[in-house]
Amino acid sequence: MLTKFPHLRQDFAASLVVFLVALPLCVGVAVASGVPAELGLVTGIVGGIVTGLMRGSSLQVSGPAAGLTVLVFEAVNEFGLPALGVIVLASGLLQLAMGALKLGRWFRAISVSVVEGMLAGIGLVIIAGQLYAAAGLKAPASGLDKIAGLPGAAADALGSTGALASLAIGAGTIAVMVLWKRLPKKAQTVPGALAAVVLATLASLAFSLPVATVEVKGLLDSIQPPGLDAFGELANLSILGTILAFTLIASAESLFSAAAVDRLHDGPRTEYDKELMAQGAGNTVCGALGALPMTAVIVRSSANVQAGAKTKASRVLHGVWLLLFAALLPSTLALIPIPALAGILVHAGWKLIPFREVVGLWRAHRGEALILVVTAVAIVAVNMFEGVLIGLALSVVKTAWEASHIKLEVIDKGAGPIQAYLSGNATFLRLPKILDSLEALPQDRPIEVDLSGLHHLDHACRTALENWAQRHSAPDTEPVRVTSNTG
Repeated sequence: MLTKFPHLRQDFAASLVVFLVALPLCVGVAVASGVPAELGLVTGIVGGIVTGLMRGSSLQVSGPAAGLTVLVFEAVNEFGLPALGVIVLASGLLQLAMGALKLGRWFRAISVSVVEGMLAGIGLVIIAGQLYAAAGLKAPASGLDKIAGLPGAAADALGSTGALASLAIGAGTIAVMVLWKRLPKKAQTVPGALAAVVLATLASLAFSLPVATVEVKGLLDSIQPPGLDAFGELANLSILGTILAFTLIASAESLFSAAAVDRLHDGPRTEYDKELMAQGAGNTVCGALGALPMTAVIVRSSANVQAGAKTKASRVLHGVWLLLFAALLPSTLALIPIPALAGILVHAGWKLIPFREVVGLWRAHRGEALILVVTAVAIVAVNMFEGVLIGLALSVVKTAWEASHIKLEVIDKGAGPIQAYLSGNATFLRLPKILDSLEALPQDRPIEVDLSGLHHLDHACRTALENWAQRHSAPDTEPVRVTSNTG
């Protein structure tokens, strides 16, 4: 057996670690998304067994992600739980199509600032929303309202014994997760998130604390494949925007995670198009089961690598352990306090905010830092999809502006024609600057404009230069001469 599967022992041990990391996160993401807890486990199972068996990234682990929590919550609120399956199914089919068309590698062209801004915005909304859940209070709908309402929520919580008990469980969960990393390595073989949930559950039971716990429906009762009525929602334009948002954000997060995981190990590199198809297959199955969408998840993936995984067997086995848990021990979910799951997600949201990267970018590339911050603020202020589009638009504008760098050098020897040399890229973005400089030249002197130093001259600039040359010279002055070797 070991000769046929030489890494089985390492993969088996790693799969147990990943299972223990994934279990509280699957449940927490589902509860925060406003869907039954079991649906988070279903997505984890599909991510392990279906996506795990496919080619792409051998050590990357997929499942429900905190990064999609905000988008799922908004979709369920707007379209209802039955429509979620249709959205996830359509997103999966789109990912399969993009993988087949070999578009996976193009996701690496997305500005890192936009992706980090997206994660930062998601992190802020998750933290704000889960602080309400930690206190047992209902969170406002929009990101801005969540943040603006925090002082009032804090005042309400201070006047309620139940809310204070709930907050104590949430705060204790975060404290355990933060302090767990300072324990000896042997103790850390038990993941901090799992330890925090277990301790929070024991504390709430021991002291009979008045805190809300996870509602359990049962695995089969929670799985509700979308019916024909739900597919009728596809006629709604707003649901098509949500499908596009799910597809782009899940794909970008998965492929950026793959690039990060590749840096953690020396094994085979990620095949991006095949990984996109693997994610698509997983989301198609999740959609057919009415479950949460999946992405590759860096927390589980890094735990997999650090636990010594060598092949995809570890991630497949972790899906098997999730399936066995969901089938044999689902009632244990009902013991878990919701504020403990909120604490886990507050911790996860905090880790999504790239504080160090913002500082480093501000020192080296202020334009990129601005894109990151604007993307994050737009997601909080507007919504996830439009916030990402704003970030992408800013990134394109910044790139176009930098690519249109142009230099104008004027040489006037006092006698003879004035010589003007243009070099760089002449695009419509810099046209006002070019014309201002040229129109400032005297009209009563001969002028020679040399365009041979231009790498690119777009139609708008060429037309504007020709018009300027025709009208610039005074009636008794030689007309402007323009020389160029650009086509």
